[in-house]
This record gives sequence, structure tokens and C-alpha cells, in this order.
Amino acid sequence: MSVKLDLYKVFSIVGKNESFSKAAKELYMTQPAVSQAISQLERELDTRLFNRTPRGVTLTDAGRILFEYVNSAISLIDGAEEKLLEFKNLTAGELKIGVGDTISRYYLLPFLESFHGKYPNIRFRIINGTTKELCAILKTGQVDIAICNFPIEDSALTLRPCIEIEDIFVCGEKYKTLLKRPLTFEQLKKLPLIFLEETANSRVYVEEYILSQGIQITPEFELGSYDLLLEFARINLGIACVIREFSADYLDRGIVHEIKLEQPIPKRSIGVCHLKNVPLSPAATRFVGLMGKGD
Repeated sequence: MSVKLDLYKVFSIVGKNESFSKAAKELYMTQPAVSQAISQLERELDTRLFNRTPRGVTLTDAGRILFEYVNSAISLIDGAEEKLLEFKNLTAGELKIGVGDTISRYYLLPFLESFHGKYPNIRFRIINGTTKELCAILKTGQVDIAICNFPIEDSALTLRPCIEIEDIFVCGEKYKTLLKRPLTFEQLKKLPLIFLEETANSRVYVEEYILSQGIQITPEFELGSYDLLLEFARINLGIACVIREFSADYLDRGIVHEIKLEQPIPKRSIGVCHLKNVPLSPAATRFVGLMGKGD
């Protein structure tokens, strides 16, 4: 088919010029080579495509039918190549990102703003979900990349850590007496704890670590919004498990206070995931690079 496509291109140029010699000049070929190409196509199709005259050539009835289709096909191919070039140059296209609400608000937004400023013609499609959900839709091709809470154990994914984060516990004014000395996990479990819902990867990480130290905790409140964690702590409903980096405003303004632990929760990461054996699109590659720079 690739050989025949070249013959069709020659056929199209000859049809437009109604001349082998003019077509040869446009194609940077010799006239005998053009004539030979047309003869080969006629043999393969078992159809005469041109009437040869001393003044040039004209399309036969069969040639005119083929000419219309070939021209349309070549135009579509040329258009596709132009679109591909736009895609490579990031002057067109779409970037599909999977991300949780919390990471989107507290971490991702500056990167979206920066990328859009550099490549305004790239459209964003943002799909929200938990880390588990995002890893699943990543494998179905619904998103190009996912920004998730680590750790993740999945051999099908490439994981690129971007920022280190730390899980801490915070309280409002009512519980400030707890700030006098670091708490043990045994002391912590007796307090009214506020966590995200049980499917949240960050909650699973904290609970599993505390359990590895021999302590099982049971939250009094389970919330679906990160903002509510901070607000519930602020109005003294309990001790909230939050991410230090995402709570800086509340901590700096003294709205909530960090409760020190004798054994701090080990730091973890937020990062980018993508399928290991599937090349990233140009837009996704550039976006991941931007996140890696942290600017």
C-alpha cells in the first residue's frame, strides 16, 4: 500500500497539471519516471487513467472518478500531518489529568496556571478520584497522567515523586493543653480523631503506620473533604490528621495548632503516575517536566 500511495500522489499531480512534464518538474522527477509510475498504476488497477495526446494528457472517465477520491484522500493525509505537527509543537491538543480534589487545590493549580500560560491552545480535562480510582482509570486510557498520594505498589505504572509531604495532627484552642509534651500513639488513640474517609490513600498510610507500631485507631469523624478536617479541628470537634504542607495557612495564622508526637509519621510523597509501557504525549511529557522543575 505504501508503494501504491506514492503512485497515487504522482497520479494526482499529473491529473492537476494534465501534463507529464509539468508534473515531473513539480515532483522533482524525470518525465520518464512520471510516465512509468502512471503506467505501473494503470497496470495494477487494470484501468486506463489518462488519454495521451500530443498536447498532453487528459483524464479518462475512470481516471476522473479516481482523481476525486485520491485528491480527497491526499488532502486528509496532508491535514492529518499538519495536525500532528501542531500536536508535537503543542499548538493544539488535550491533556487529560487524573487528580484528587485536595492535591488539585493545594498543589496542582500553580502548575496548571504555568502550563496554560506557556501553551494556551492545549485543553485540560481533569478527572477527580481517589488514588485507587485514578490508578484504575489510568490503565484504561481515560487519563494521560495521574497525580497521586504515594506510596503506590503497581508494577504497571511509572512513579515519579514530585514533592515530599508530612502527615501531622492538629487541634483547636480547646485542646491546646495537649501541646505541652509530645504524645504517644497510645495517648493519641484515646482522643476524638478526625480523618478523611477510609478509602483515602493518605488515611490508609497513616493508619497502617500506626498499626505497625501496635496501635489500632478508630476515628470519631470520617470526612470527604480536606477543608472540613481543618474546620472541624478549628471548632474543637477533635484532633484532625492533616498534611502539613497543605495546612500552612491555618498553622501560620494560629487557627489550628500542631500536636507533636513522640514518633512522627514518616514523610511520604505526592507524584506523577503514568503507564510504564505507553509513551507520554508531547503535552504530558512537557507537563511532567514542568512539575519536576517545581516552577
